[in-house]
Amino acid sequence: MIGLLQRVARAEVEVDGASIGRIGLGLMVFVCAERGDREAEADRLLERLLGFRVFADAAGKMNLSLREVRGGLLLVPQITLAADTHKGMRPSFSPAAAPADGERLFDYCVARARAAYAAVECGRFGAHMQVSLTNDGPVTLWLRVEPAR
Repeated sequence: MIGLLQRVARAEVEVDGASIGRIGLGLMVFVCAERGDREAEADRLLERLLGFRVFADAAGKMNLSLREVRGGLLLVPQITLAADTHKGMRPSFSPAAAPADGERLFDYCVARARAAYAAVECGRFGAHMQVSLTNDGPVTLWLRVEPAR
């Protein structure tokens, strides 16, 4: 699974002009399941997201996790993270999980996040979304959990 996380001062996702998820300080994470991903990869990605030290401590070092700063977590499904852009002028999405698997794993990730952490919001799988955010830093990191072979 892929998670593109951004440390944000605020973030929001809208569908059809209505806000469906909004956070203040925290992490906005685009999430994509790849072919071969299972619940184990979603669990590991979530563990990393909640514990990844990307927030500044008193000395200004990135030393604090989302849990430690009690920030929000906004999970947004985004199949384009798995795009193969190696050749041609149009991306191929063959590395992405099949839509049913992608939706199942995204929903699983959201459910597990909500069970483990209080401040979780999410986008909607398959919807045309408008995402706005104020990236804090800026800090943008790519996390990838590969399936066990």
